[in-house]
Amino acid sequence: MLNRELWRNHPEVVAKALQMRRSEAPLEELRQADERFRRLQAELDGKKAELNRRSREVGSLFAAGKREEGEALRRSLAELSKSIAELEKELAAARSEVERLELLLPNIPHASVPEGEDERGNRVERVWGEPPRFDFEPRAHWDLGPALGILDFERAGKIAGARFAVLWGQGAALERALITFMLDLHRSRGWREVYVPFLVNRDCLVGTGQLPKFAEDLFHVEGTDFFLVPTAEVPVTNLHRGEILEEESLPRRYCAYTPCFRAEAGSYGRDVRGLIRQHQFDKVELVHLATPETSYQELEVLTGEAEEVLKALGLPYRVVTLCTGDMGFSAAKTYDLEVWLPGQGCYREISSCSNCEDFQARRADLKYRPKGGGKAQYLHTLNGSGLAVGRTLIAILENYQRADGTVVIPEALRPYLGGQELLAPET
Repeated sequence: MLNRELWRNHPEVVAKALQMRRSEAPLEELRQADERFRRLQAELDGKKAELNRRSREVGSLFAAGKREEGEALRRSLAELSKSIAELEKELAAARSEVERLELLLPNIPHASVPEGEDERGNRVERVWGEPPRFDFEPRAHWDLGPALGILDFERAGKIAGARFAVLWGQGAALERALITFMLDLHRSRGWREVYVPFLVNRDCLVGTGQLPKFAEDLFHVEGTDFFLVPTAEVPVTNLHRGEILEEESLPRRYCAYTPCFRAEAGSYGRDVRGLIRQHQFDKVELVHLATPETSYQELEVLTGEAEEVLKALGLPYRVVTLCTGDMGFSAAKTYDLEVWLPGQGCYREISSCSNCEDFQARRADLKYRPKGGGKAQYLHTLNGSGLAVGRTLIAILENYQRADGTVVIPEALRPYLGGQELLAPET
């Protein structure tokens, strides 16, 4: 959520940001609703002051023996009280409308973010690793996995429908190995692991920005206030909701595994083959809480940590800064890590690392107390995948495939698979 003083006093700044983002967020509607709210507030304050002033007059009239005038004034005050009650209802509705509309404004892009309409405006920052060369035509994971007997879309469809997958045998073990490997790597480098609920309440999703704007992408548990987590970013960022942390305890760096559940309501027809865009997938998430002065340094640290996973697995990738038109709702700046997929002949996103500045903190009431004392201030929140597990599995299958259909297991994962070096077809 943006600082209310920003869109009230500097609407031109917000309007420019919305233009850069190609966003149609209702800034003018919000400002009109806010003007009505403030007008009603001023009217209510005036009537309450009048009620207090004239209430004192009633006692004076009765004390002076002017009973008739006192009764008349008392009746008049009863009408004024009724008017005040009606005005309070109007004010409450106006306040709710302002709060609803301001939740629809996206974050302001950082000055270093390139302006652009879509992914074509993104900027490549660096490239790591060389894409493997094959003396055969590399296959995509949706062919490799079923041929190995580890990836089954048909039976998943029978159980749940499209955009689900079943992993058999070595595939299931590889998925589990990747999760443990990532968590072990992050823990060894100082991140604190946390295991969180996979169901969250509405306040959590408002806090991180998924609600109200992206309700259609969420799975809501009917008859409850619970939602399945779209990412561990939601529960982990909300761990300290409503708290005031001491600056000495910052930055806080957390890592967490969760399954993720997304309706993908706006992506029908995209990535319908394979594991790229599923309704359910596993992810290890990195979440940082930092001061405003250190948050962009923390963004580099967080991004570098996600890169370490790819480097350890020997997977070629590149780092891309998302442009204003391609950036997520809550982010002020985002780096995407894109891994090379030989079977598709292109780089595909495997992690998004974002600094949300104080946008989520204002929504979730996340604050810290400065070292020198004084008023509590809003934290800056950061998050990124470290990594999306299913997409990492895809990258391993495609980058480490061999002509005979087997797949070499990266050395870093072999201890997690009992020393196994090769994925071979299962019977």
